[in-house]
Amino acid sequence: MPLSSGTRLDFYEVTGKLGEGAMGEVYRARDTTLDRDVALKVLPEAFTADPERLARFQREAKVLASLNHPNIGGIHGLQTSGDTRALVLELIEGPTLAERIAEGPVPVDQAVAIVRQIADALSAAHDAGIVHRDLKPANIKVRPDGTVKVLDFGLAKAAEGVGGETADAPTMTAMSSQAGAIIGTAAYMPPEQARGQAVDKRADIWALGCVCYELLTGRRAFEGGTISDTLASVLAREVDLTHLPDSVPPALQKFIGRCLEKDATRRLRDAAEGVLQLDEGLAQPVVETAEAPAVAAAVPLRLWQRPVPALATAVALTALTGLAVWTMMRPEPLPTAPVARFAVPLGADQNFTRTGRHIVAISPDGSAIVYVANSQLFVRRLDQLQATAIPGTQSDSRSPFISPDGEWIGFFADGQLKKVAMSGGAPVTLCDAQNPWGASWGADDMILFGQGPDGIWRVPGTSGTPEVVITVEDGEQAHGPQMLPGNEWVLFTLSVGSGAWDDAQVVMQSVVTGERVVLIEGGRDARYV
Repeated sequence: MPLSSGTRLDFYEVTGKLGEGAMGEVYRARDTTLDRDVALKVLPEAFTADPERLARFQREAKVLASLNHPNIGGIHGLQTSGDTRALVLELIEGPTLAERIAEGPVPVDQAVAIVRQIADALSAAHDAGIVHRDLKPANIKVRPDGTVKVLDFGLAKAAEGVGGETADAPTMTAMSSQAGAIIGTAAYMPPEQARGQAVDKRADIWALGCVCYELLTGRRAFEGGTISDTLASVLAREVDLTHLPDSVPPALQKFIGRCLEKDATRRLRDAAEGVLQLDEGLAQPVVETAEAPAVAAAVPLRLWQRPVPALATAVALTALTGLAVWTMMRPEPLPTAPVARFAVPLGADQNFTRTGRHIVAISPDGSAIVYVANSQLFVRRLDQLQATAIPGTQSDSRSPFISPDGEWIGFFADGQLKKVAMSGGAPVTLCDAQNPWGASWGADDMILFGQGPDGIWRVPGTSGTPEVVITVEDGEQAHGPQMLPGNEWVLFTLSVGSGAWDDAQVVMQSVVTGERVVLIEGGRDARYV
């Protein structure tokens, strides 16, 4: 039964309700003996007869008692009055991060200060052998003086121990941290936790990355309409860094990427060490030179989120990969063309947009380069000294590609496939295209675009209704399609499961017979040139 104001638990007098969660209701109370305000976390009556709920409640008291850190909410004691059991906790004034984020994204400097303190709290808990397992904005408060407090260790466990648990909260699935069980809040679970596998402190590192992303963008890194949809997003989708504000420095993007590495063996292993690396990165200025424009790394080498250190490097890698496929398909060598090397420095106020997709395209005659910077398309003609912004492409534009005649630029923005004239003009919408995975414009004026697990689609360059041309099996994902001469075979990258694209295959598949030929094992992003 809820406690009303004036209710007393021995010498604690309830003065109001603060909130409630899966493990209990929280009240503001007055300690009449020591004349101070405290928070009482009361286990609901329905749970007092449940041995597992009661065990978790008592474990939270022991966990908190074992931790003494300025960024972890403290405990004063465990109070029992009749059938009522309550944790007597430090009363922390101020909003939760969930409440703060609801007001909008947090400025970069404030977000970094908050993340540092959360990391300090996690580091202290991890050093004591404690894994939180349910870190999220609702479990973190910020006092008026800026001090961050990590709360709600109700799901925490000693790293060495394992125990059975249950939970019925809407965001909770059931049960311990041993293999085959899931516990925590879906939107902040790492893939291994979502699969019910055993977790360690790296689960908290993942959650820290989710919280940092949400602070900066005002939106969750992974979400869905249901728990199942959210877990599917965690397992199958890479975090979209395009939503990060332009003011987010490369070092902070890299930090988020290392936290949100799906492969736990490649994820940031220590919160304190991660913050140290972040601070070192923030302290170093970004230098741009004519020889190689500086572009910081984004997400650590997963899927399509490879950093692009310089435009010249991107051009070289594309040419080299394309050469590998060309060599396999053409037995007769062609005369070697002269090699041209050059650098294209970005403008002082430009930064490459880290979309996790291709951000550079070269016109068929080599006279122009199109790239994505500041979430907008720019074209740099090689006979000109400055790049020109393409009007109408300011809205989250990504993955540019160019028509065979060099007259049109194709790109994706706002969930649609669009084109815009190289010479300028209003963009033209060709079709809807959610979550695009690379595209190319064929000589037959058909545009192929990848849809990951939904295969490869095509649409006329003049617009129309898209159709599936290549399907993939369950668990497979297709990216970067290119129609080969003859308009029968499509070259693309094929990945299986949620593994790194380094383990993918370069394949070609017939749109007539469906026959598939593997050209390269452990390759990606091939181009026929």
